[in-house]
Amino acid sequence: MHVRRASPEEGLAITTSTSIELTAGELRLALRPDLGGCMAGLWLGDLPVLRSTEPAGLATSRLAGNYPLAPYSNRLGFRRFRWMGHDYTTQPNFDDNPHSVHGVAWQRPWAVVSSDAQRAELSYEHQPDAHWPFAFEVRQVFELTPESLTTRLIITNRADIPQPVGLGWHPYFPKRTRSRLHIELTDRWEPDASGLPTRKVPQAGIDGDIAHLDFDNCFEGWRGDAKIRDEKMRMSLRASTPYLVVFTPQNKPYFCVEPVTHVSNAIHMADPQAHGLRKLAPGETFEAWFTLDIARV
Repeated sequence: MHVRRASPEEGLAITTSTSIELTAGELRLALRPDLGGCMAGLWLGDLPVLRSTEPAGLATSRLAGNYPLAPYSNRLGFRRFRWMGHDYTTQPNFDDNPHSVHGVAWQRPWAVVSSDAQRAELSYEHQPDAHWPFAFEVRQVFELTPESLTTRLIITNRADIPQPVGLGWHPYFPKRTRSRLHIELTDRWEPDASGLPTRKVPQAGIDGDIAHLDFDNCFEGWRGDAKIRDEKMRMSLRASTPYLVVFTPQNKPYFCVEPVTHVSNAIHMADPQAHGLRKLAPGETFEAWFTLDIARV
């Protein structure tokens, strides 16, 4: 079912939709705009590139192959922050986690601005609420070729004061028998028991089998492409973002390599902008992108 409404900024006809599919060569991308603008799945032929569910069977963005992170990534410490002399609070949104997690856009329905066989654009307009106190608009653009997927996030501050902004993505990759990860980095943030980063330590890089890695960290100094390889396919992830969150849980059938624009919980650091958080002026726009190249082994 599709419902059309007008975009007040551009006068465009915008459609709400439960699913969209893009195809290019052997690649197929399934989107669920209504579930946080998420990627339900990405396949190379019959092989899942990301953790993938047919769109009609996906119940929540939390189980998707990827979802967008806006207006911040990872944890916002203890659901409160101080900004330009004022104190704000956010709400629980991730089980019993003591922090707010991954922003708000991944849990809200998005509208379809446009779509065709190989490109789609979605939009979410946020009004201030208990989860985030500032108005913003964010757009998400997906472009599929026979060899790659590129995704862009474009966020605009619709508030009448500057607001703190960060962007990112949370892709889930299937863990296979010989899944391997290679990334060149400079530093790793060590977390406390609640998951908030506390100190930065040197990290020359990551190079190993996923089965032997145990990370849930934000990393700095990302250089070159992140290389992901297993017995089925090889992938190369590059992005405009200088930070990565890498999550390699031992007891899950997936792992995550997340391009993000700021250090987790940067808003609570002494100089948030030095750790990637943007101070976005009213009407100002900030954009980030990532590309995943995909090929069979």
